[in-house]
Amino acid sequence: MRTGTQFTATIGPNTTRRWFTFGWPAGWHVVWYIMPTSPAVGAPQIDWDVAVERASSTQCTYWITVTNLTGANVTFDGRYAVFP
Repeated sequence: MRTGTQFTATIGPNTTRRWFTFGWPAGWHVVWYIMPTSPAVGAPQIDWDVAVERASSTQCTYWITVTNLTGANVTFDGRYAVFP
């Protein structure tokens, strides 16, 4: 398995935004997850959803929608894992 961080971003309070990342090989099994880097105790900070576009016969684009569940800015990493 290979893992990494594709991007780091900040999302405003109670906001939903979408990011995309393109050029991923269609034959790879990629899992996306969002990890807050701004500490906060007591409740979830982030929710996310991933959609996939088959951009060509060989490549995919991932559309990652992130929702900030808090009343404060949240900084997070967009992380991935590629399974063999």
